[in-house]
Amino acid sequence: MQKPNLDRLWQVWIKIGVPQGSYEDWFKQVTDTIKSQVAGVVSVLETKKMIDWYYFLIHHKEGNNLNLYFHLIFSLGEDVESEDFLGSLPSYCLDPKHLDRGYGESISGIEKALLKDNKIEEAWRIISKQSEWIIDLIRIYKDGKMTIQQFVQFMHFYTNAMGLGHQSKLSIPPYTSF
Repeated sequence: MQKPNLDRLWQVWIKIGVPQGSYEDWFKQVTDTIKSQVAGVVSVLETKKMIDWYYFLIHHKEGNNLNLYFHLIFSLGEDVESEDFLGSLPSYCLDPKHLDRGYGESISGIEKALLKDNKIEEAWRIISKQSEWIIDLIRIYKDGKMTIQQFVQFMHFYTNAMGLGHQSKLSIPPYTSF
């Protein structure tokens, strides 16, 4: 994945819903939404060569503290018109909005001054690999078969490679209702 063009960032929201049930139920709801909707829109936009970068996180949407949403950020390709991008979005992509350059010039918790040449775009490129990796990971599992335990085991390979232990430091908290 390329570095984003901070002047061509757009956001959309994809509704996940209200966390309910067990952590396993919520995890299934999240992974199902990634597989069907997040990966779906990314695939459409990449196939049409409309985006050259993306990432996603889960957040509350401003004005709605009940539901959780995937917050997707895209960098449009140089020759892509915003109208064409907007016309390619599925109806489940809510409230598309162009973001000004200031949005991408910082990343919460990342100290730009510590980066080589203070290039925040390179940090964004690395972050986007996480989103791409998550989509790829979910796609290798049969529908409904990705579990929290399987995800934790995959994360073990990250923590172990960085010398953070021979086991993943992630743990599943005891069940509590959301």
